[in-house]
Amino acid sequence: HFAAWLGLTPKDHSTAGKTRLGKITRAGDEDLRRLLVIGATAAIPQASRGRGYHSRWLLGLDKRKPPPRAAAALATKGAGIAWEL
Repeated sequence: HFAAWLGLTPKDHSTAGKTRLGKITRAGDEDLRRLLVIGATAAIPQASRGRGYHSRWLLGLDKRKPPPRAAAALATKGAGIAWEL
């Protein structure tokens, strides 16, 4: 829910097993969203070059998805970690 509030993922309006995703509203904190996306965008090329920490998930994501989608997924994952902290 935190990533949806930030505007990184669509809001979920699902009921009774029927999945209905809303739109990405970008209603949350613009600066925090920008920092998460910029950090993810910078981390992806570093991981693909073998520098720094890189997980198998991130390397596989980089191969499967275009760079903007991979950055959004990594930013969403970072938002979840930030929320837990």
